[in-house]
Amino acid sequence: MVDNLFLLAVASLGWGLSLATYRLFARSNGWPMGALHADLPVIPVLIGIFGLVAGLLFASARGADDGGWVIIAFGFVLAAVWTGFLRVGSQVALFLVPVVTFLLLLGWLAVPLGYSERKWATEQPTETLKRRGLIQEQTLPAPGTRAD
Repeated sequence: MVDNLFLLAVASLGWGLSLATYRLFARSNGWPMGALHADLPVIPVLIGIFGLVAGLLFASARGADDGGWVIIAFGFVLAAVWTGFLRVGSQVALFLVPVVTFLLLLGWLAVPLGYSERKWATEQPTETLKRRGLIQEQTLPAPGTRAD
């Protein structure tokens, strides 16, 4: 259930929601806002809505049996933590939302658009790290033998 596309959908939904709603929370609570949020708020809101909608569409396409509701729940939790505790972290979301949304759409829509399936998209994160050689697979000794 938890593969790379799952994580990208949670990130896209959560960061998108945080980005789209940050100005509302910042103005009512007196939090700092970046220049783009203060001067041209439509751009962060549109970027946020794009990420939010992509995450929601992926969750609905995945369905309840394959973790669609979990994606939505984790996305809302991420948005609450990102906006509520990190506050200015919403400025970073301006860069993160387009990247994770692009990767989500690339992995999800590659086959319907006629491209080959992306191997990284359906792997679990640990499988991707093993394939890239960033972590080594550890083997346990057979029962009854000593590990020296």
